[in-house]
Amino acid sequence: MIGLYENFVGGVNGMLIANKKEDNQMKTYITYNKGQTWSLLPAPAKDTSGQDISCSLPSCSLHLHLQMSENPYTPDTILTKHTAPGLIIARGNVGPELSFTHSGMFISSDAGNTWRQVFEDEHSVWFLDHGGALMAVTQASVPTQHLWVSMDEGRHWDRFSFSSTPLFVDGVLMEPHTQNYIITFFGHFSYLSDWQLVKIDYSALLSRKCTEGDYQTWHLHSKGDVCVMGQRQVFMKRKPGVQCAIGPDSPRVISAESCICTFYDFDDYGFERQVSGKCVPAFWYDTHTPAHTCSQGHAYLKSIGYRRVHSNNCDEGLEEALSPRQQQCEETPPSGLQLQTSNTLLTANVGTNVTFRVTLQHGDSMSTSLHLDFGDGISLSYSNFSRLGTGIRHVYRTAGIFRVTAHAQNSQGSDFASFYLHITSPVERITLSAPLVAIKGRQTNLTAVVWPSQPVTAAFYWWFSNSTEPLITLEGTVSHTFVQEGRHLVVVQVSAGSSVLQDSETITVTDFFRSLLLSFSPNLEEHNPSITEWRQDMGRVVTVCVFPEERLLVSVFPGSPTAAELFILPEKNYSKPRAEEQLDKVTHTHTHTHTHTLTPLVDSSAIPSGSAALMLVSLAFVGLAVFFIYKFKRCTPVSEEQESQAPVGTSSPKPDS
Repeated sequence: MIGLYENFVGGVNGMLIANKKEDNQMKTYITYNKGQTWSLLPAPAKDTSGQDISCSLPSCSLHLHLQMSENPYTPDTILTKHTAPGLIIARGNVGPELSFTHSGMFISSDAGNTWRQVFEDEHSVWFLDHGGALMAVTQASVPTQHLWVSMDEGRHWDRFSFSSTPLFVDGVLMEPHTQNYIITFFGHFSYLSDWQLVKIDYSALLSRKCTEGDYQTWHLHSKGDVCVMGQRQVFMKRKPGVQCAIGPDSPRVISAESCICTFYDFDDYGFERQVSGKCVPAFWYDTHTPAHTCSQGHAYLKSIGYRRVHSNNCDEGLEEALSPRQQQCEETPPSGLQLQTSNTLLTANVGTNVTFRVTLQHGDSMSTSLHLDFGDGISLSYSNFSRLGTGIRHVYRTAGIFRVTAHAQNSQGSDFASFYLHITSPVERITLSAPLVAIKGRQTNLTAVVWPSQPVTAAFYWWFSNSTEPLITLEGTVSHTFVQEGRHLVVVQVSAGSSVLQDSETITVTDFFRSLLLSFSPNLEEHNPSITEWRQDMGRVVTVCVFPEERLLVSVFPGSPTAAELFILPEKNYSKPRAEEQLDKVTHTHTHTHTHTLTPLVDSSAIPSGSAALMLVSLAFVGLAVFFIYKFKRCTPVSEEQESQAPVGTSSPKPDS
């Protein structure tokens, strides 16, 4: 049902009106037993002019608008009142479905069993005298100077003039719970005029208070059935046309007698009523499952499909025969096993307490055993599921992704649940290992070294040159091909848990280059103060002293500074053959120029036979540089540009072909 208006008819218990969409048509239905059975509304027999309305159920019926007004000073599209039981006023239309065109005003005086049309156009209607009288005004979109009043529940209407000039009525102010017979209209004469207030005293219509002879009885019924919600109710109403004040204290129900219970006074969850009136289980409902936790050896009340409807007042009859039966609890297989952390998160830090919650929706918990495996080689078993308490705590000592499983079992069956838990450890440092020089068009290997160790749950984000979108990997290594010459910035970030760290390196990309290996005497270790800047200082000194040009890059290998690699780049604007010839000449010249000066400072035993050609650079300059670095803090002034062109990499010594 769509647009349900609960307890819609004031003063009538269990009566509801709702709109339902079926076959792309919206139709209005009514129920007298809190939704057990629904039926269409019958259309009025005649229209406002007295002409017959040709409309027969079920193809044609009355449909009502069930809309609540957003303006507290204008009425809803459907009205009822507890002091006027059975009286319904609504906007709607007659036809095969609900429509917003050709709608009028309809009234029922007998709780929706029959209807009358009172206006062809839409009107706003208010209750006067606690429902004893009705007042109607044309919709605010049309100016009016008249109002209509009915003293007989809309059967006849008298027109009154309340203004000499037509007024757009925007709302009405009244005191519904007092004996004040003053109402106030507010609106405007035109769209450009100021607000206007018009007060009306309708006390002249109610010149005296009603006496006992001014009332008549009315029996509530549903299509002839006088037992509604298990009661026969008789109401007292004012006789049509009598002009007297009802007042707020007049009694409304003069008789309420309980009926003998029938099948239609009962229903229950999970059951459907057949045409015969009997209730049978729905296809989705398992009648063998207890509604509440049931332990073996105990008993519970099992429904046979009937439960007296809430607020139903029937008595005797079938009540005892249809009552639930006591049923002994039987052991049932566990089902609906659920496993999660107490905070519902799928991640935690190493060394912290993780609380697991295990719940079972169905099954005898006392006879059900539980086996819980934390995924790290530790597991627990419980012979009684009900003894789990508020949760199970566990501490993970190592990082990783662990599969946590729970297995519940009894003699009737078993159930299983699992999830993956990420245990993370904080990352303290990341170092990007990359070559200083790379060949254009060839793959270059890059490695991100994470300390203390690479977490299993870490993710790496790589940016190359001016890229805006990162390359994401689960490993700390990646291969990349540079397609343009020049200096390229490589940035890598590692994300582990809630921490994100970053490092970067600059790689020079060229078509070709020459690389030379240097080997320093280990006795330089005595001058090494065991600081990381040592290798950087060595790279700057060799660059300045040996080949002070921007075409030289130096990389001193990790550890003690006893080995390094020199990269000689070609000059710009040279053709490839000429550049290669020039690099060969430069390499040959520097090799033979400084061969004899290498001997005093080079430990030849540390260099394999056949590698004498690799001792290319005079370390007399290096020795001098070392002396000045640590005795005088610097030997040669190095420009900022040269420093940026002599970074120290951490690649392994491997001459380029």
